[in-house]
Amino acid sequence: MSQLRTIAHFDLDAFFVSVECINNPSLKGIPLIVGGSRERGVVAACSYEARKYGIHSAMPMATAMRLCPQATIVKGTRGEYSKYSRWVTEIIGTKAPLFEKASIDEFYLDLTGMDKYFNPWQWTIDMRQEIIDKTGLPISFGLASNKMIAKMATNAAKPNGYMQVKPGMEKEFLSPLPVNAIPGIGKQTYQHLLAIGIQTIGDISARKPSDLEFLLGGYGQELWNKAQGIHHGEVVPYYEAKSVSTENTFETSSTDMDFIMSELVRMTERIAYELRQDDKMAGCIAVKIRYPDFETSSRQTAISYTCYDDELIPAAKALFYKLYRKGQPVRLLGVKLSELTNEARQTNLFENSEKKTDLYNAIDAVKGRFGKDAIARARTI
Repeated sequence: MSQLRTIAHFDLDAFFVSVECINNPSLKGIPLIVGGSRERGVVAACSYEARKYGIHSAMPMATAMRLCPQATIVKGTRGEYSKYSRWVTEIIGTKAPLFEKASIDEFYLDLTGMDKYFNPWQWTIDMRQEIIDKTGLPISFGLASNKMIAKMATNAAKPNGYMQVKPGMEKEFLSPLPVNAIPGIGKQTYQHLLAIGIQTIGDISARKPSDLEFLLGGYGQELWNKAQGIHHGEVVPYYEAKSVSTENTFETSSTDMDFIMSELVRMTERIAYELRQDDKMAGCIAVKIRYPDFETSSRQTAISYTCYDDELIPAAKALFYKLYRKGQPVRLLGVKLSELTNEARQTNLFENSEKKTDLYNAIDAVKGRFGKDAIARARTI
């Protein structure tokens, strides 16, 4: 028999909004929307006061303003969100035996076996309080025997609360909840379930798995398992020892700045493409220079999470000029992107990001078909 697991799920409440309110306390307690322009933007996040009007993330801003004309809009500061997310990650990372960063504002902790040394419930309460005290951010958590129940407990505890579902109490906790409280049930599936008389998770649990399979196909058995509180998802260890890099040793050491800059741009474009193919963003960029005497210097800087050439290239150039010994020939040039994550795609809901994403998708489609160097900036040619 496998060991009973203890899983905590932490979720920073209205994360983007909370960061904006820390930086500008006058925004607290009002209908607040973080996102793009009133005409063309989308809602990246909104305060609980705004949610009362039916506003939600990814909603067109024009629709949100019709629902709540008096709402305050702030454009959003991606760098600040990255900074606060890293801060919370560091706090959790110093104490949690095993944790997974599921997104920019969401964490799973595997505390299995901790009961030999600590009370996991009290430990988790203390961890939440430490995050609040150090960062000022509101955060909720759920503690349960698997990831799904822990996440649902967090949702039930919000805003800024916490809840434990003790082993054996899973079905009792789940039964009265609406069926769309199960993570992964979208609008269409929810409407279909309502149409066949399933409103609560208890309604699912009461059906035979074979009946659900007849009504829902292969998803029926999976849904029945979830309604019983059965979930086997593992906490995937989080680590930041990940990077993509490239370097080029020139046949002849060069002082030609046009050539050196074109190489820097080309190399940055290449690894940015690799980043997007892995569905990742980078939070740190580094540049390396080696001279003919083999003296090597490198420098790195933290950046707002991105995978876009037009945001990475200026950062690479700025680092190069801070490093470069003016007039010296360059033997080797290198670029590295690190602190890779897929967490920060959530921060990409701001103005113009949709157009930019579409542009890079089109560029990458051409590169995927004809090779990484099929499209390049003019200065690299």
